[in-house]
Amino acid sequence: MKTPTKVIRTDKWQLNPTPDNKMLLGETVKVYRRACRYLVGIIYTHWSELGELTADQLTPAVEKLMHQTAKRPNVKYPQFNKTFYKFPSYLRRAAIAFSAGQVSSFVTRYREWQSGNRKRKDALAPRLNADTGCYPSLYKGQCYKLHGYDQVEIKVFNGSDWLWTTIQITGLRERHLVANNKMMSPSLVFNERVCHLSVPFTCKPEKRKPEANVTAVDLGINTTATIAVVTHSGTVIHREFLHPGRDIDRRDKRLKSVSMRASLTMGKGGKLHKGFCSKTYQKCRRINHQIGHIVSKRIVDIAKEFNSVRVAWPTALAIVFENLKGWKPKGGKKRSKLRQKFHGWLKSKIRDFTEMKWAELGGKLIEVVAAYTSKLAYDGSGTVKRNSKKYSLATFPSGKYFNADLNGAYNIGARGVFKLTRRNDGEGRSSKSTGRPPRGWACLCDLWVRGNPKLA
Repeated sequence: MKTPTKVIRTDKWQLNPTPDNKMLLGETVKVYRRACRYLVGIIYTHWSELGELTADQLTPAVEKLMHQTAKRPNVKYPQFNKTFYKFPSYLRRAAIAFSAGQVSSFVTRYREWQSGNRKRKDALAPRLNADTGCYPSLYKGQCYKLHGYDQVEIKVFNGSDWLWTTIQITGLRERHLVANNKMMSPSLVFNERVCHLSVPFTCKPEKRKPEANVTAVDLGINTTATIAVVTHSGTVIHREFLHPGRDIDRRDKRLKSVSMRASLTMGKGGKLHKGFCSKTYQKCRRINHQIGHIVSKRIVDIAKEFNSVRVAWPTALAIVFENLKGWKPKGGKKRSKLRQKFHGWLKSKIRDFTEMKWAELGGKLIEVVAAYTSKLAYDGSGTVKRNSKKYSLATFPSGKYFNADLNGAYNIGARGVFKLTRRNDGEGRSSKSTGRPPRGWACLCDLWVRGNPKLA
């Protein structure tokens, strides 16, 4: 019997520090980074001996080199205890683990460079970066204490000594409320812009029971996502269109301003300087990130909502996407509106975000072949014709008008059912009577035929 897969997800717990707290947190991060820089030099110097050790063996081996105790008064690098007075033991071990990772990464990259494994022939050798922007990991009881979920006590450095300070928690998510989730050691993230705890959770999704439907998603240009919930018998029990138009308009308005500023800067000729409108592009990327989360969250919510019908099929409910990896747009002239729409297509972002959210609930995401999903009518009547004035409208050979994206979602759902049940009788076959092209793929009607052979 398969054990449930562990999934690690990280929550952000917003903190509201006072001016005094900010000063203490800043000193704590500063001294932790100094300790990491110090340890990187020690570990790299002795890497020929330390590199062969396991993670459990490496930490005590490094401490023998630099940490003085009553039983170990003589060490090779006694300056550490003098420079970092009363440095907490758990922070010291976290710094050793981080520094060892930095050294190990550098040694591996440098060996690859020496062996000739380079992106370019003239690529420079990698450098060991000891000045990293790391943040301290906090261990329960030793470095932080939770008082409910409203306050947290953190051990901080005031410039001469280590003491406890209390900070208000102002923002949480829901992962700490799930019984199966196990909270791991958080990291204190503090700089000029942000102050929060980065809290990882080990999630153990429950094994999903066999279900009777799949949630199919068609990712489009005019409509961001079209969703259809299809049962194994071919019945569509829910359909929905997702298109966060307000966020898309905000993004497109900013991108349009870039072209206007570029024409004013260059005139009829010339070149733009490096980093032109970088802040605007950064803002647009963040809007795209938000759109991806909004759409993926709604997809997962729909999959959860229609996860109640039980039948005796040997599979669990899944979310089905088209396999669009490596797909490149063919339509649209250079600098045309259609080409710009293709650049704003969030097919990979939505798919990846959905997979992360759905895996946390124990669900399965599968991909099917994208060929002929929108081109074939779901009722098996043949190839559809797209309206030249309104491309989202499709005309079936029978004369029926239907939404092209919804038609594609129906066919994607059918292929997902066939793939999950490991029955490919609906794929890879041709039909002269229905007018399908050679090597046609499964449509929704193939599920009807499987459920009722008299329809064949």
